[in-house]
Amino acid sequence: MIKRFLLFLAVLAFGFQSYAQEGIPVYFDYLSDNYYLVYPSMAGIGEGGKIRATARMQWFSVEDAPNLQTLNAHFRLGESNSGVGVIFFNDANGYHAQTGIKLTYAHHLKLGGDPRYLNQLSFGLSPTYLQSSLDESDFQSVVPDDAIAGIKLSESYFNVDLGVSYNLMEFYAHFAINNLLGSERNLYRYGKANDNIPVIDNLRRYLISAGYVFGRQEWQFEPSVLFQMTDFTKEKTIDLNAKVYKDVDFGRIWGGLSYRRSFDSAAFTNGADFGQQKLQLFTPIVGANIKNFMVSYNYSYQTGDIRFDSGGFHQITLGYDFGQSERRYDCYCPAAQ
Repeated sequence: MIKRFLLFLAVLAFGFQSYAQEGIPVYFDYLSDNYYLVYPSMAGIGEGGKIRATARMQWFSVEDAPNLQTLNAHFRLGESNSGVGVIFFNDANGYHAQTGIKLTYAHHLKLGGDPRYLNQLSFGLSPTYLQSSLDESDFQSVVPDDAIAGIKLSESYFNVDLGVSYNLMEFYAHFAINNLLGSERNLYRYGKANDNIPVIDNLRRYLISAGYVFGRQEWQFEPSVLFQMTDFTKEKTIDLNAKVYKDVDFGRIWGGLSYRRSFDSAAFTNGADFGQQKLQLFTPIVGANIKNFMVSYNYSYQTGDIRFDSGGFHQITLGYDFGQSERRYDCYCPAAQ
């Protein structure tokens, strides 16, 4: 039992950037033409709009394993330079859960050139309302414990995300600051000896990514990278991605591979053995654009000696593109079309 508990703590440490945060965890659904989920500045980036729904489940054999659902839509306001969007999300992990909504406004500034030449700087702002809950109703203690309320606790938070994007034909770069404002996590201080519990109100997370699409014939290749850092803990991870596209009669098929690695190690103990391990995730992804519809699937597998379960993390994304009669720009730039 002790070994299993220590193992559980180690896995939580490895996945801290994904789970112990306020807002939507950054998984790999952004690779399914879903960059708006990460960067507010991508709202209404192209002509018309896009709808994306994702569902993620981890460790099917584990009860109350982490799971996430998101639904987002964004579109450009007519022929203007403005875009709007909305994101609904639900993220649950054992006794913890959070649900929320993000509303987005983005402005796209064309930097000259032919109308069909993509050279655009974009700015986005996403106010966020989030409700976080901690269910302590099943917690039992023979000796009364002031740290356990014994009920389901709930607390609401408000925050803001900022984003900047630059698109130059097949090249793109993005930057975002999530949870810009201070937001005290009073949920974890309720009914407790607050003098002994530190106030953690800095939940800021920084993200930056860049990529390029090579090839304009029936085959294309897109390498990209995404770096993220949590401000309070200074934890850092990097995603190295590669995707291949092929145009077919009904639309487009594509596939790729992502490798995520943390810069920081987590210490663990397993019986008499001690060590350190970095988070490493391998994520293959496949998808297809069938006329206006999009479907993709990715599977993340964690490597290393210490893992909670031998299974991986499954995620599926469904999408629909509307108002796009033809390509807006003379480039192969899937996220901006």
